[in-house]
Amino acid sequence: MNDYKLVSRSVSDTMELAQNIESEKFPNMVICLVGELGCGKTIFVKGFASALGIEENITSPTFNIVKEYLNGEMPLYHMDVYRLEESKESIGLSDYFNKGGVTIIEWSDMIQNELPAERLEIHFKVIDEETRVIKCIPYGKEYEDLCNYVL
Repeated sequence: MNDYKLVSRSVSDTMELAQNIESEKFPNMVICLVGELGCGKTIFVKGFASALGIEENITSPTFNIVKEYLNGEMPLYHMDVYRLEESKESIGLSDYFNKGGVTIIEWSDMIQNELPAERLEIHFKVIDEETRVIKCIPYGKEYEDLCNYVL
């Protein structure tokens, strides 16, 4: 399995990556975002949502767990699972993976066992105030094709 890396030197670089990935979107796509607080996960979601045509202000759904944006080209399900502990099963996160939209999960490493086998993991590593190393790890052929095309 290949790792795909790129260096983001600004918010607009991170948003551009998100927009490039969005241009290759497909139903039931799952994108898992991993990285420390303030590394660019929500910025990525903002870029993706804006490319989808969603005009609402995107904020991290820390207290809601899931925010649904249904007014773009395709539904976007934005999850922040940081505050989830043992109650994962009861809120039916996996139901979202097959609703025909795109699911983006912040802090996905916290629910590793709940994630679908096929997904795109994006790891953000903070280098300094502006710079991030972003590593994309595709699980499954569809995601590998996407990485080969976009990165």
